[in-house]
Amino acid sequence: MTTCAECGFTYDLTLAPAVPASARSRADAVAGLLRAEPAVLRRRPAPDVWSPLEYACHLRDMLLVQRERVLAARRLDTPVAEPMGRDERVGHDGYAGQDPADVARQLRDAALLFAGTLTRLSPADWDRTLIYTYPERQERTLRWLAQHTLHELVHHTQDIRRQLPAS
Repeated sequence: MTTCAECGFTYDLTLAPAVPASARSRADAVAGLLRAEPAVLRRRPAPDVWSPLEYACHLRDMLLVQRERVLAARRLDTPVAEPMGRDERVGHDGYAGQDPADVARQLRDAALLFAGTLTRLSPADWDRTLIYTYPERQERTLRWLAQHTLHELVHHTQDIRRQLPAS
């Protein structure tokens, strides 16, 4: 098992079927954090570090992209999960200027869509594969993709909380 040194998340592929509930819960937690003062949510602590709002927008888009990757892996044999352009999206989609309440709602909806897609996987579907290009190009199962998506939610929730005042 792999563990993230920064956030402590451990990839346990046997827990993949529990990801739908965890993803919804994590998205709800982040959406709740978006009730902070908009100026605080838009503030970057450093030029190369995203603001809490930008992290939340990334999580929303990541959930939507991951859902599409799951659907592709169900209909195609070993599709390639092309990079989502995470850094480019920040500017192209104007993450910092988006309304936090809209992002909170969209994040919850994206988590529901992702979770709904996972809950419809059969036991055999969990072992379907795709070529994932991050961190290196490698064939991965949908079990791994589910765990990786949850890791993103856990990790970036921590990133957001670090930037917000204690409540």
